[in-house]
Amino acid sequence: MKLFLPIIVLFFISGCGSVKTETIKIGSMETQYLEIKDFSESIKAKNVILAVGDGTGINQITVSRLAIGGPDHKLSIDQLPHQGISLTHSYDDIYTDSAAAATAWATGFKTKNRYLSIDAKKNKLTTILEMLNAKGYVSGIVATSSVTHATPAAFYSHVDSRYKEIEIANHLLNSSVNISLGGGQEFFDLDELKKTHHLLTNKESLKKNFITSKRIIGLFDKDGIVRSPDKPSQREMTDFALEQLKNNKCSGFFLMTEGSQIDWAAHDNNIVKMIEEFKDFDETIMDLINFVTEDQETLLIITADHETGGLKILNQKNGFALIQWGTGSHTSEPVGVYAYGPGAELFNGMMDNTDIHYKILEAIDYMNLDDTVCDL
Repeated sequence: MKLFLPIIVLFFISGCGSVKTETIKIGSMETQYLEIKDFSESIKAKNVILAVGDGTGINQITVSRLAIGGPDHKLSIDQLPHQGISLTHSYDDIYTDSAAAATAWATGFKTKNRYLSIDAKKNKLTTILEMLNAKGYVSGIVATSSVTHATPAAFYSHVDSRYKEIEIANHLLNSSVNISLGGGQEFFDLDELKKTHHLLTNKESLKKNFITSKRIIGLFDKDGIVRSPDKPSQREMTDFALEQLKNNKCSGFFLMTEGSQIDWAAHDNNIVKMIEEFKDFDETIMDLINFVTEDQETLLIITADHETGGLKILNQKNGFALIQWGTGSHTSEPVGVYAYGPGAELFNGMMDNTDIHYKILEAIDYMNLDDTVCDL
């Protein structure tokens, strides 16, 4: 065995290729401390919000913290009182993509990469949105990618390839999802869509309040939302979705909101773009924390599907942090899990990504929920 070790090491070194190193100015913004309440472990949650930072490993958070406020700064995500670690491997690979990871949250089962809410043998898996719809819940999906992209799609679609986005779009239209906000105009027949949904295509439409039971779909770009003052941010879309979902007379609501393009920036090894995308995500988290504090019936969970980019923080020099990218792909590193609200204590410690599904069901006492039908 020892004879082969040098060959193996040389193989991995030569296979890594060049790494990208750059510097980021350390920021000085003051921490905005948020009110954090204690919740009794005897209280069951009514509503659930799952916030996903696609591709966001621990070092993506660390670099963003340094760039925004420095090493002692507290981001919104840092202020969550319950924190754990999640393993991310897919059914047959230590590497996961977003489809398999989101399927784990949505169904509680591992599947193959690229599969959406079907198992490794292509059997349909019931998603948590479908389970909760039968219990009288309403639901919402927010993403800065297309609404047909892997993470949001796992909550309503059942297909053997995440890249079948026209088929996935049809699954969304025929699903129970009440509010869907993101990009993806190119995957829909917009004229047909208007027959069944309120169609929103501009940022100004988020100022309206829709009181009819007709479902809402916001498609703010051809594919992923190109960041600009004329396009809604994750924070703006999430605040709108919450406003629509919270004032219902149903059993509760489930909202999934994703900062999709943190991952895209990490794939490109673009640290400036990654920090910009993470900042929007963290501002979204701030609003969600404030909502939970006021509402007192909502469980907030924050996690990532995987880490992207193999990001490392090396050292500090003259007010700058030296960082290094190791890859343009995903890594198999564990990711953080953060929680606040009733049931948040369930998310402490080490867990598998499938465990998040079952912990959510435990937090809302799913087994004792009555079957019923409800709509916005």
